[in-house]
Amino acid sequence: MEGILETALYAADLDAAEAFYGGVLGLEKVTRQANRHLFYRCGPGILLIFNPAETAKPVPAGALPVPSHGATGPGHVCFRVRGEQIEGIVERLQAAGVPVESDFFWPNGARSIYFRDPAGNSLECAEPRLWNLK
Repeated sequence: MEGILETALYAADLDAAEAFYGGVLGLEKVTRQANRHLFYRCGPGILLIFNPAETAKPVPAGALPVPSHGATGPGHVCFRVRGEQIEGIVERLQAAGVPVESDFFWPNGARSIYFRDPAGNSLECAEPRLWNLK
């Protein structure tokens, strides 16, 4: 394996997700398909935001052969962020009224912040050195 190409989270309200991921976090939107999904570019990978009520439905005849899927309850994603950028993200979150649930340094010195998206997914921004990555 070379890495993770896609990561998926689930949100029933795609309008709120779009305002959060595009507006607050500033991710570049790749596409939106009605009330089914939003896709965002995130570094070399793609963040998929699916409406679980839509992706759990059987795939219509003639559509791409992607199996139905979905999850219930909040998920978790950790964004890779350089240490000097974390404070700017904290400021953006505060300006948008998004509380930071936790802000701390791991035993190896890597900083992490945790917060939630409008769907309740747990999001983290952490320095790559958390996992001894560059």
